Amino acid sequence: MPLLVTDAIVLHSFDYLESSRIVRLVTPDGGVRSALAKGARRSRRRFGSGLDLFAQGTASLYVKPGRDLDTLTGFEDVRGRTELAADLDRFAGAETVAEIALRFGGTGADAPLFDAIAAAFDALVVAPGADAKRTTLAGAWHIVSVLGHTPVVTRCAECGDPIPDDATALFTHSAGGVLCARCAQLSPGGRKLPGEARAAIAAWCAGGTSPALSDTSARAHQRLLREFLEYHLHDGRALRAFDLWEGAAWTAA
Repeated sequence: MPLLVTDAIVLHSFDYLESSRIVRLVTPDGGVRSALAKGARRSRRRFGSGLDLFAQGTASLYVKPGRDLDTLTGFEDVRGRTELAADLDRFAGAETVAEIALRFGGTGADAPLFDAIAAAFDALVVAPGADAKRTTLAGAWHIVSVLGHTPVVTRCAECGDPIPDDATALFTHSAGGVLCARCAQLSPGGRKLPGEARAAIAAWCAGGTSPALSDTSARAHQRLLREFLEYHLHDGRALRAFDLWEGAAWTAA
């Protein structure tokens, strides 16, 4: 059974039997992994605070080909990110980022996905509570882009013609982005995105930030992200963390 020693971030964990835990990790060398931490609830000596949500450190995993569950034997050099638990908006955002990664990440090596998740958590750690939802949107769209589903927002997704920066354009999930006025006439429906909304999505997908969002704009962005996930990535199961994040009261940035 080969040993994999790799950076890892805890995305989810739950108790198993009387003394153990099962954790879901994202790693740059093995993608998203499930692992059994034997005796983790009985003694914290081997794992310390490493099994706390969103903690990052060096994991030692015994991996058996063809088996879905690895064995976690150690978690060291831990960065806890306990700040995320101190604010409900930041915690809900981190849970949403983790859910997207768990639902759609693969088991192959994926350093860009690992880096995008780490960056999203780090941004939420320092984000004021009032700015947590915009920070979550930025992290989520960056992860979607890293997963290979970047929406087309600066040119027509059908014909490729450029769209002026200040123009409002129709966004359709079937096309994977916005349409020019000519191609939009052939589309059965979609959402109209003003130039500032398209610019924000483009910045987020590239790992950047955007200006503050109004309550109305933020909720519209949340709806668009949900629809995009459901059309391109979703497997039919509910996105429970996303539901809670989307339904939370919005504090204007």
